[in-house]
Amino acid sequence: MPQLSLISVVEDDQFFRESMRRLMRSLGYDVATFPSAADFLASPRLADTACLIADIHMPAMSGLELYEHLIETGYAIPTILVTAYPDDVDHTRALNGGVICYLRKPFDEHHLVRCLRAALQPGTPSVENP
Repeated sequence: MPQLSLISVVEDDQFFRESMRRLMRSLGYDVATFPSAADFLASPRLADTACLIADIHMPAMSGLELYEHLIETGYAIPTILVTAYPDDVDHTRALNGGVICYLRKPFDEHHLVRCLRAALQPGTPSVENP
């Protein structure tokens, strides 16, 4: 597993954001957390991000909208979307748009690790999304 790859977590729920920060660090990644899409987009860490983990349901700009905005502006960052409120339309839109994984909260840590591996290691087979 690549060490010190920057994982950026965009999540409006502080508890989940901090939980993801601790988990990413325990897995050996550098991690930056942001409470909103706007904060991430304004960050100098944007260009260094190797993988983005974003909540779908956030105020102002959803995780899916953030991903689409990044693609439109030339930042093809491998992205994992997470949600407590899965939706078939969002799921299909996300995967058809190139999102690596669409995970329902709470998710299994091992599944997240497989998603990270697919995001960070080119040529890794696509991950089945629940």
